Amino acid sequence: MARICLINPRFPTSFWGLNHGLPLLGKKANMPVLALPVLAGLTPAEHEVVLIDENVQEIDFDALEGFDIVGLTGMTVQRDRMRDILLELQARDIFVVIGGPWITVAEDWFRGLVDVMFVGEAEETWPKFLEDWSRNEWKPRYEQAEKTDMTKVPLPRYDLVPFREYAMGCIQTSRGCPFQCEFCDIIVIFGRKPRVKTAELVVAEIDAQHKLGVHVIFLVDDNFIGNKKAAKVILRAIVEWQKQHGYPLAFFTEASLDLAEDDELMQLMADAGMVAVFIGVESPDEDALRETKKYQNVRGGLIERVHKVQAAGLEVYAGMIVGFDSDDTGIFERQFEFLQRARVIGAMAGMLSAIPKTPLYDRLEAAGRLDNAAADDPRIATNVIPLLMSREEMRDGWLDLMDRLYDAENYFERFDELFIKGKLPLASAKMRWLRRHKPLAYLKNQTLTILGALGMLFRLWTDPRTKPYRPVYAKYLRKMILSGRPPRYLFQFAWKCILHTHFATMTRQMVRGESRLVNT
Repeated sequence: MARICLINPRFPTSFWGLNHGLPLLGKKANMPVLALPVLAGLTPAEHEVVLIDENVQEIDFDALEGFDIVGLTGMTVQRDRMRDILLELQARDIFVVIGGPWITVAEDWFRGLVDVMFVGEAEETWPKFLEDWSRNEWKPRYEQAEKTDMTKVPLPRYDLVPFREYAMGCIQTSRGCPFQCEFCDIIVIFGRKPRVKTAELVVAEIDAQHKLGVHVIFLVDDNFIGNKKAAKVILRAIVEWQKQHGYPLAFFTEASLDLAEDDELMQLMADAGMVAVFIGVESPDEDALRETKKYQNVRGGLIERVHKVQAAGLEVYAGMIVGFDSDDTGIFERQFEFLQRARVIGAMAGMLSAIPKTPLYDRLEAAGRLDNAAADDPRIATNVIPLLMSREEMRDGWLDLMDRLYDAENYFERFDELFIKGKLPLASAKMRWLRRHKPLAYLKNQTLTILGALGMLFRLWTDPRTKPYRPVYAKYLRKMILSGRPPRYLFQFAWKCILHTHFATMTRQMVRGESRLVNT
């Protein structure tokens, strides 16, 4: 038997980490990292497993000396903190294993600091390593020969996750994406053939998290609709679970823009209680989309398809990128105008970066247009050398774009167009079903929604950081109230204020030079 501690390192402040907004929610982190409970679920029962997410608890390095194996995972943005932890573990002569997205694409990054590395998925290699370790015959590197069969994975150890510390839960229903976007490492790590869990497995995970107090679940698939037929089966199962339990959960996910081409799929997502979807739009320019092989985004008008998804009751969050080879200094204005017209409130525009092992990385390396040291330079924050502008022009244009997007008036103009004037049919299927089948639950939902919104608004109005934005918040709060929209829209308004506080605080700090550039 081994005592095993699995660690997720602290994330740096980032746009999607919601760091500045979490205190307004009374939470410590946005969501858990699934690698920890997944690995714990793969660990034979005779071993003891402890999980540490540094985003919600400090690492006690003295206590780690009492473990036989300490495992570390991490993504690209965590690599600096990963190195710090590994140096401390090495100084204490602790047996260390490492896996996750970053080590998978950058195997040499921590050479000499780890005893065992896991490349790619680990559903087969983790149990195999534990068998080898018990015989003192472990190998320094493990990599699965085949991709994981997602229909056979065990239930993650969600009982080890302190969900009360997180703003939301998360579940992965599939791995892989059928598309070939040049900059993306998903197809490098998980492949282009989507592998999907059974609906029964997904519902079992939903049920487990619901019983542990989760109210919002992010389906963290890199493309939930990579296999549309399988996604519909899962959605129908979620609809039935929601009806059996009185629609206690809200969902959101990530999907490709071809979602707009499938009315049945969008309807099922709304019926399942899904309220938002993150879509990698990347650019309003067709030349850039073709250049990066984002062909699924060039089939028809971008704005029209975003509006179609919104009309189905799904708010669209968008990932945008500047710095493609066809981008000149006019791209920043085109990005801004697109997002305003598309009514995308939550937009993350980043500078193009090249991840090792991706086609983009290989192409730019061959062309001599990579500067990997610049990715860690707090004044540059990308390793890409753009073609039609200087790195400084790209950086300054990107900062100005983010500053404009998260100017309070611009931000809430998009909110007004989508939620007030546009009357986005948010959670309409859920509310219709509750009114018809569970009227008391409907009234309870309305009451709790109002109380939740008032609680968030109280925190916002008493937090000194929001003082510069309160006049705009008050202006649009009045418009919201006078519009007569139902209570769930007031809750959305309060949530958007919290998001704005985070985005605006972070952007303002970067623009003023008060923090390093964060390109995530």
